[in-house]
Amino acid sequence: MTSIRTVVLVVIPLILASVAGCSGEPPERGFAGLAEEGQDEGFRQPAQGDRIRLPADWGAHPDYRIEWWYLTANLTTADGQPLGLQWTQFRQGLEPRSPETPAPDATLWPLQSAWMAHGAVSFDGQHWFDERFARGDIGQAGAMAAPLRVWLDHWQLTESADRTWQLSASGNGWSYDLRLTPGDAVVRHGNKGFSAKTADGQGSMYFSLTDIAIEGEVVLDGQSHSVSGPGWLDREWSSQFLRSDQRGWDWFALRLDDGGRLMLFQVGDGDDAFRSGTWIDPRGQVHSLAPDQIRLERTGYRNTGRGRVPVRWRVEVPSRSLALEIQAPSGEYWNDGLYPYWESPVSVSGSASGHGYMELTGYDRN
Repeated sequence: MTSIRTVVLVVIPLILASVAGCSGEPPERGFAGLAEEGQDEGFRQPAQGDRIRLPADWGAHPDYRIEWWYLTANLTTADGQPLGLQWTQFRQGLEPRSPETPAPDATLWPLQSAWMAHGAVSFDGQHWFDERFARGDIGQAGAMAAPLRVWLDHWQLTESADRTWQLSASGNGWSYDLRLTPGDAVVRHGNKGFSAKTADGQGSMYFSLTDIAIEGEVVLDGQSHSVSGPGWLDREWSSQFLRSDQRGWDWFALRLDDGGRLMLFQVGDGDDAFRSGTWIDPRGQVHSLAPDQIRLERTGYRNTGRGRVPVRWRVEVPSRSLALEIQAPSGEYWNDGLYPYWESPVSVSGSASGHGYMELTGYDRN
């Protein structure tokens, strides 16, 4: 999601300090926070009745405040070892612009948006992570729909002439160069793509490709690994995401061995947590899950260098006869950037077996 996908950045000013030499105190609401009433800054808000439009919605939405492209993958090395991988690119709008309005002249050094990218690899109990920042509208970062291209410096997802994608990124001690072959089925979450995040109807536009075949090379500390396996790509945009009283979120993307796939999340905590999800059955039929159809329980914790993290969960969807146990592997999987969050592969057992990914925000004790 991400990612809710994905990540909460605490701070437009901190991003700007990185890309524009600005400074300032961070506002209380973060990268994915909700604008206060009457302070939407002119950005559009997703609403019931909005629809996904492809291929256009693969590109950037300058009239919305936040968006991301978010890939997770459960890969296997040539000798059969599991390897998890993540790539995410975020856009933060600072000034709204109509999609029909041309981008400002790059020579004027405009500041209508800031971009951030995250890359991570998880292998054999270790976790590698890096993040990058860029100013928008000067060519350093951006997103185009047809052909698809999402980039920040040399981190790039690009569509090839044969309709496959190439993804490359590198950081401290790691790199990957991958070929992605997307499946044809686009999953629209919620109400035909509008995914509610609160009981009173705020939300995002959200769709996914849940069946991407991946192959390529991952290099870790100088050692090359040939990898292959399935990936899951989320595409999401909004102008409001978290209320000030919502601590964070827990998000899961699960692929079951019988062909079923499950996305679910909860925003906030305790009795006030808002839950939603999507069940894709083995035949490929998509079923939206309402909050009262999902039971989500933390069943085991791990003490880490940044805080106590729930690494075991029980997920139940009684209407689909699902009772699943979710388990992160041993190790620490903090994406330790400006706003640390947990991003790990997981195994699935119980009424079905499988694997997937888990993103947790709000658990960093700092």
